[in-house]
Amino acid sequence: MELYGYWRSSASYRVRIALHLKQLEFDYKPVHLVKDGGEHKLEAYAQLNPAKLVPTLVDGDFELNQSLAIIEYLDSKAGPLLVPSDPKRAAVVRMLALDMACDLQPITNLRVLQYVSGTLGGGDDGRQAWIEHWVSTAFAAFEKRLEKHAGVCCVGDEVTLADVCLVPQVYNAMRFNIDLTPYPTLVQVYENLQQLDAFQKAQPESQADAT
Repeated sequence: MELYGYWRSSASYRVRIALHLKQLEFDYKPVHLVKDGGEHKLEAYAQLNPAKLVPTLVDGDFELNQSLAIIEYLDSKAGPLLVPSDPKRAAVVRMLALDMACDLQPITNLRVLQYVSGTLGGGDDGRQAWIEHWVSTAFAAFEKRLEKHAGVCCVGDEVTLADVCLVPQVYNAMRFNIDLTPYPTLVQVYENLQQLDAFQKAQPESQADAT
């Protein structure tokens, strides 16, 4: 398998975590989102992903975009399952995962931040205000959910898709120096997960394209 991604991309990060949790071998193909205007905009990459986003997974003659779809595909290939078989537990896991992957990440990713700071003229201050607002809004609600469902991990004591989606967003929040003290349960779960080998291997700074 080949994974096309960018070291700081939250969506790429979550797929790397899943691959390492499942101990699936893959070749990492860096796609720089900033250099030379962004390698994801080149026609060669657009052939793999018409949306010109990362990640893209290539498994033989099968190509797949969208991180959650990729992780669902990986769940069908190898254990441990990241979405539990129990319907109610699976629904909770998906709820938490979507909080991070659909409600928060898309509005705080690179292209949105570039649009806020550049095209809309917000500059660095506007970008920081934007990300602080949306991260704090999402994390405040997530903290309440974790108070009900968390153990060592987001849902009980087993790693699930919720954890895979949470960690990249906490990493991103820390990168922008957002105060996480109002979210003690979230921080504790993040720290628990950071002790696991798969999460360590997937860290952005551990990737070949990290700069």
